[in-house]
Amino acid sequence: MRKWKFAMASTILGSALVLGACGGESESNASEEEVEQTTSDTASDEEAALEGSVSGDGSSTVAPIMEGIVEEYAAEQQGVQVTVGVSGTGGGFEKFIQGETDFSNASRPIKEEEAASLEEAGVDYTEFLLAYDGLSVVVSQENDWVEDLTVEDLKKLWVEDGSTKMWSDINPEWPEEEVVFYAPGTDSGTYDYFNEVILEDEDLVSTATLSEDDNILVQGIQSDPNAIGFFGYAYYVANQDTLKVVSIEGVEPTNETIESGDYSPLSRPLFTYASNAAISEDPAVYDFMEYTLNNAGAMAEAVGYVALPQEEYDKGLAALEALK
Repeated sequence: MRKWKFAMASTILGSALVLGACGGESESNASEEEVEQTTSDTASDEEAALEGSVSGDGSSTVAPIMEGIVEEYAAEQQGVQVTVGVSGTGGGFEKFIQGETDFSNASRPIKEEEAASLEEAGVDYTEFLLAYDGLSVVVSQENDWVEDLTVEDLKKLWVEDGSTKMWSDINPEWPEEEVVFYAPGTDSGTYDYFNEVILEDEDLVSTATLSEDDNILVQGIQSDPNAIGFFGYAYYVANQDTLKVVSIEGVEPTNETIESGDYSPLSRPLFTYASNAAISEDPAVYDFMEYTLNNAGAMAEAVGYVALPQEEYDKGLAALEALK
């Protein structure tokens, strides 16, 4: 839209210069009128600058992407205030269901019960893919014994069975030291995903420190050689100088293994869910969502996630345009 306005203004100004070059009083007057009209159009554009507020909440995993986009968007649209909370995927959906937010970030697909609650509340929504993530299992760099774990190892470590978990339980050559666990909180989509693919709906080890703030998990794992935890790939990338990532079934999370799906079963898509009514009725919401889809890939790569193929963003933009 901004490029189109610039092209139109340039065309008008070009016409004025051509008329002025022809000479004559009438041409000069016409030129002045054209310039005045151009000035008037510019003033009108400024008066019609987009204003409003947009609110979102949800996944801490998606937060680095969305917070980066919000910061850059603020420089583009100074009249639109965008706020994004980080109460976890589940907490974000609770606010979305209550109509408190325009969009909800999620590190897992929406659950059937959440979709049913939105339908009951009369909230129609659209799911937009943003990026790929590889849920990363990490230990302290002081841990010099763990390099690779199998899915069965992870389950043995993380499922509550009433025992005190020792590193030597996984490998008798490892230290006979108690394992210290850090994990995302139960409102987190990362917790839900781990629960689905690793715990298989069994209880998480009861001694784990849980937090919706991934930075707290990072700090805890950094400071304890017996600690282990998991969170989104971007948080590992941001702290790789002080953390060690653990390979799963011989595959380390990288941009390539996450995008290809070789880092299985811990590769996953990241989403945002937006209110159809907010998109269609509020130009600020539409503009922000359009900016998000146009910039999500670059921002995902910038903060440590993996961009989708361009055709996926094009599908999202088409779905957005259909709601306008």
